[in-house]
Amino acid sequence: MSRTGKKPIAAVSGVTVTVADRTVTAKGPKGELSLTLMDIVNVKQDNGAIFVEPANDSKEARAAWGTTRALINNMVLGVNKGFEKKLQIQGVGYRAAMQGKDLKLSLGFSHEVLFETPAGVTIAAPTQTEVTVTGADKQLVGQVAANIRSWRPPEPYKGKGVRYVGEYIARKEGKKK
Repeated sequence: MSRTGKKPIAAVSGVTVTVADRTVTAKGPKGELSLTLMDIVNVKQDNGAIFVEPANDSKEARAAWGTTRALINNMVLGVNKGFEKKLQIQGVGYRAAMQGKDLKLSLGFSHEVLFETPAGVTIAAPTQTEVTVTGADKQLVGQVAANIRSWRPPEPYKGKGVRYVGEYIARKEGKKK
């Protein structure tokens, strides 16, 4: 039994959730998100709370049960408060700056990297060594942050590169004489 799937999704003030056909839509101050449900999961709305249950007792239905509940809960939280990922840039000459809506990164290449901001996400560079990715869709925010980090992941010897704030980098010892 899914412990996550058993929990109802509580109603949040300012967010309206509608279940129509096989689609769940959440509207709130940060935008609108929708999720198409699988046939093996059913969703009911009762007194503002949302309940997810498996359509049958198959292994796939029980596996999708908790996942679907978590996706709907993330939609509700995202359109209400939004999600944020912070990145930190370390290295001599490594910096980030906004160029219009796009992010311009200097990461030690012979050229500057211009990262285009996708729709539904806001990127900000409050300082030259910090980048903040915000948006309503948790998956999209995490993917955009991972794409920015992938241009220069932190290396283990000096720790140079783009890392998440609070990320621990296992450091290695360099060459010895």
